[in-house]
Amino acid sequence: MSGVAEPILHVDMDAFFASVEQRDDPALRGLPVVVGGAGGRGVVAAASYEARRFGVRSAMPMVRARRLCPHLVVAPHRFEAYREASRQVMEILQGYTPLVEPLSIDEAFLDVSGAVRLFGPPVEIARRIRLEVREQVALPCSIGVGSTKSVAKLLSAKAKPDGLLHWPADEVGARLRPLHVSELWGAGPKTVERLTAYGFRTVGQLADADLRTLQRVVGEVTGNHLHHLAHGRDPRSVTPTNPTKSVSAEQTYDEDIDDPDVLRRQLLRLCEKVGRRLRTAGLAGRTITLKVRFASFETVTRSSTLPAPTDRTHDLVTVATGLLDGLRLERARVRLLGVGVSNVGDGDTARQLSLDAPAELFPLEATGDATGWSDRRWEDVDRVADTVAERFGGLGVSFAALLDDDDDEARPGRDGRHDDG
Repeated sequence: MSGVAEPILHVDMDAFFASVEQRDDPALRGLPVVVGGAGGRGVVAAASYEARRFGVRSAMPMVRARRLCPHLVVAPHRFEAYREASRQVMEILQGYTPLVEPLSIDEAFLDVSGAVRLFGPPVEIARRIRLEVREQVALPCSIGVGSTKSVAKLLSAKAKPDGLLHWPADEVGARLRPLHVSELWGAGPKTVERLTAYGFRTVGQLADADLRTLQRVVGEVTGNHLHHLAHGRDPRSVTPTNPTKSVSAEQTYDEDIDDPDVLRRQLLRLCEKVGRRLRTAGLAGRTITLKVRFASFETVTRSSTLPAPTDRTHDLVTVATGLLDGLRLERARVRLLGVGVSNVGDGDTARQLSLDAPAELFPLEATGDATGWSDRRWEDVDRVADTVAERFGGLGVSFAALLDDDDDEARPGRDGRHDDG
């Protein structure tokens, strides 16, 4: 890889969403804080370490979290604040190396092999990063320093909260051996369950196992991967670009929805949100997916792929509404509704394609709607709505159908995200 023995850093923000809330509201510091929906069907998106001492964890139903910790403080999501904090952290990381690979909003890998002459050894770089994040963003983070991505990620988890851990490359094999197999990055719950059923509990047992035996237990690809990780080997390099594969939004409702008109209005809200996220990120996508979860917890998805990418809210509404109508629900009780866009690419490229391509490639644009509007007019509407929302902090131009929407008729529970830091 390089002349540096342990060039990989994994930076992981600690209880990220909850830490931002405690940073911005000093009254919350030292208290058990969670971020998430406060309603009966709300879910914990992030839990402070004070809350974790009571057994509260991310992705836990809020009802259970309150039972575990009756004096729990529930803070609503503030995604703009989290995105801004993430942007500041990533800017700090990129000040040390261009080889930064974000895994999510609150964690990233760095390859600092080319930065040691300027900033010192990897451990010193990790110390400097932690200090800068603390001083400039006022948030704690944990960092693992290792010879490979998998080792660095394992160490950042062990360093939590607010710590730094480094294993010399020549000690990795021995230090891995006593660990439980679940600590290997890439060993998911089902894989771990299968391994333990066959008597593989420690990383050392995986390292000593015959490769063919291991492959018979968990499959050829997974077996080979885990065999390498158990010996401290991981060929994966830090990849600076990690393109977005999809953009989505979903809501779980405190009360099941069985009114078709209410469902359609909620669908409009989700399409607005997804459209704005696409345009903010400069993306456009071809495949639009509808997700519906019923009161019985049965979940169905339906997708439609357009001839060319779009970031227009009107297109999302048109396709998603058609998918919803195709389900013919007839008063079925809906617990969750979601809209997603995949097959995404650069939004400017998509818009240029729509200007240059023949009309038959854009059936929506060619036909317009009942008012005779073309989709290029809808692009103008989107631009106005986005500008108003940005200028007035989220208040924006919306569909007339939503103006009479009573918030009590379908109160949203959560936005479908959680933070494991």
